[in-house]
Amino acid sequence: MKTIGLIGGMSWESSKVYYQYLNEIVRDTLGGSHSAKVILSSVDFAEIERLSFADDWDQIGNLMAIEAQRLEKAGADIILLGTNTIHLVSDAITRATNIPFLHIAEATGAAIVEQGLKKIALLGTQFTMEKDFYSKILEQDFGLEVVTPELKDRVKLHNIIYNELVKGVFAEASKEACLKMIQKLTGQGIEGVILGCTELPILIPTNEVGLPSFDTTKIHVTAAIEHALS
Repeated sequence: MKTIGLIGGMSWESSKVYYQYLNEIVRDTLGGSHSAKVILSSVDFAEIERLSFADDWDQIGNLMAIEAQRLEKAGADIILLGTNTIHLVSDAITRATNIPFLHIAEATGAAIVEQGLKKIALLGTQFTMEKDFYSKILEQDFGLEVVTPELKDRVKLHNIIYNELVKGVFAEASKEACLKMIQKLTGQGIEGVILGCTELPILIPTNEVGLPSFDTTKIHVTAAIEHALS
């Protein structure tokens, strides 16, 4: 089994789910007392959040490169970045390391295509929904049509993520607001929904979405385990 290097802490609410899924999937795949071989480097999210809102993505890239190098030196065979939004700086990681980096959008795109879907909604932070680092991969590499909520809903969702979810607050009212956003998007002919913030599946159970939904955390972890066991 290869060793997975996980850059976590963005937020730790989702990082703990990453660690849980990594071990559950290995256990279920190999049986017995097997668990995942994982090295975790966890950052202080307050610094990442501050730099994100200051639009200082170069500095975030530098920080992620340092964490990735730390994991490689510690013996990791593959790098996972436990967040959707910060994949915006994934190039900084791939430039700084010599081991495979598994992009969350690539894993998600493959999972969507496997189900035969073509038109998909993308929910996440405004950075994820409005910048093209995520949707471009889905559109160009997987031939998907990507739809996002209208501006007022994007702002509302962004605020829910940063004011509640990353702080461990998962309110029923926020879940209902997200489900209403998805319901609006069904009028645009979407066939499924990407829960493109690693905390969103904690807020919205996939069985409540009403459409095929894609838990990016679980998809990312599953792809990583496939690599680790290959």
